[in-house]
Amino acid sequence: MRELRLIFLGVLLVLATLQVASSHGDQPLSRIAIQKATFALNDLAYVKASPSILGSSGRNSEWVTVEFSSPTPSVDDWIGVFSPSNFSASTCSADNPRVYPPLLCSAPIKFQYANYSSPRYKSTGKGWLKLQLINQRSDFSFALFSGGLLNPKLVAVSNKVAFTNPNAPVYPRLAQGKLWNEMTVTWTSGYGINEAEPFVEWAPKGGDPMRSPAGTLTFDRSSMCGAPARTVGWRDPGYIHTSFLKELWPNAVYTYKLGHKLFNGTYIWSPEYNFRASPYPGQNSLQRVVIFGDMGKDEADGSNEYNNFQRGSLNTTKQLIQDLKNTDIVFHIGDICYANGYLSQWDQFTAQIEPIASTVPYMIASGNHERDWPGTGSFYGNMDSGGECGVLAETMFYVPAENRAKFWYSTDYGMFRFCIADTEHDWREGTEQYKFIEHCLASVDRQKQPWLIFLAHRVLGYSSGISYAVEGSFAEPMGRESLQRLWQKYKVDIAIYGHVHNYERICPIYQHICTNEEKHYYKGTLNGTIHVVAGGGGASLSEFTTLQTAWSLYKDYDYGFVKLTAFDHSNLLFEYKKSRDGKVYDSFRISRDYRDILACTVDSCPSTTLAS
Repeated sequence: MRELRLIFLGVLLVLATLQVASSHGDQPLSRIAIQKATFALNDLAYVKASPSILGSSGRNSEWVTVEFSSPTPSVDDWIGVFSPSNFSASTCSADNPRVYPPLLCSAPIKFQYANYSSPRYKSTGKGWLKLQLINQRSDFSFALFSGGLLNPKLVAVSNKVAFTNPNAPVYPRLAQGKLWNEMTVTWTSGYGINEAEPFVEWAPKGGDPMRSPAGTLTFDRSSMCGAPARTVGWRDPGYIHTSFLKELWPNAVYTYKLGHKLFNGTYIWSPEYNFRASPYPGQNSLQRVVIFGDMGKDEADGSNEYNNFQRGSLNTTKQLIQDLKNTDIVFHIGDICYANGYLSQWDQFTAQIEPIASTVPYMIASGNHERDWPGTGSFYGNMDSGGECGVLAETMFYVPAENRAKFWYSTDYGMFRFCIADTEHDWREGTEQYKFIEHCLASVDRQKQPWLIFLAHRVLGYSSGISYAVEGSFAEPMGRESLQRLWQKYKVDIAIYGHVHNYERICPIYQHICTNEEKHYYKGTLNGTIHVVAGGGGASLSEFTTLQTAWSLYKDYDYGFVKLTAFDHSNLLFEYKKSRDGKVYDSFRISRDYRDILACTVDSCPSTTLAS
């Protein structure tokens, strides 16, 4: 009981020192006026969580049963989940006027109403919840509040719940390295370099194991650019490790596990995983690529959290896991988890995608909800990152960029060349990024890598999304002005974007004119670039304009993702699948020879005259 009283006292200290502020986004928890909470402990009330020890079987995700009782129950009573369990008592300055409560410096990671699983809670005063917890380097407690979200009164706090090893290496994320025969493994742990040496033990399947050391990164509150990331949303990120597995054989299967050698000589291990190495650039083999944007994360237990509007996320994740044996690489093109400054959600996202990212390369692009913050060099001066200003995305995931603060890069996968732009930095002609994009498009050998794909978060091509239609640009203003000349000159096959939360396919197009009348089977020269919006990964859907756009071939107001399958150098299949059932709802094929790529179309070859 004395331990619980100390927890209560810590909560009181927080509640007594909070300052009023407001928050970004449409957040269920934004309605909780935690700064108004009062100390209303009742000896007849209780919260009990079981089991209290998690992960004894090696799992990093466990379900907890929370039982609670109140002598004065109400329909607006709620349970908050807190980690660390003792609630930070430090004050948080409200340097972002758009940060809503709750303003605890250790923000509750999620909450649920007391009557969610117990419809008779108001009459009986007793209830229960099943909540899922993941291993994220600290213990947990559960608090019962009365008074609703706007006038919360702390009634009871549970016992502590913890994983057997909260510091364990968790949630590996594969990514392609800067060389075709290099795979990187990034993971999170609670072990700093002064406690243990991180490494990956790996081997060709059935072969002798070897070890590759890992580098370690972390950051502190001062690395955040504003609230809530550096105030109510701050949570210690632990340590992020990256190891480089080199000189891989093309298409070979490798096993690996994460390791930490403690300085007392003992070892901490993760479970064993496996992956297939990337094909050699130009290699003629079956190659399958999944692409989507704006997936975010969601809670499998139905609880609420900050920025709780990505209800299609779990369906998309489920479909990718079910078809993982038919997927070789994944591109998540921006708006990764919508943490928006609430850092605990990055752990929750990496846990959600672990079955995918631990098995195939999970490549990301930067979106507005990762990077944008006023006065930090982002092309757009809004507050969409919640003060993260790119630090979380750049640290939690590896990409083969020259400078991860400039999140543009290229990567080869067999017969594909991918050029990934960073729409949160200036891409216009004369900029550093424009030069990168041109070099990426110009340097590919199309005889060996015929499939040239341009990826970006914001729509730089075409979209019938209502927000773009209202602007009259049907894309980011200035998006096409410079880049369409490059797409045409270097004969980009497909450009795919996120940001707009729906699916749309555009005809092969150049300068607003469809260059090919075919809709489902393109044979020979495209004469333009096919633009696709694939932003329906999971975040709340975006409406289309009622205007009929002549260049739009297919629209879908639903959640889904895109899949590209290269059968060989001459045949490519494009499919759009819904997240609800994994079935194909739109598709086309491209069939052509190398000479079709070489053929001149409008603005794709140097100008000639009779003299030349």
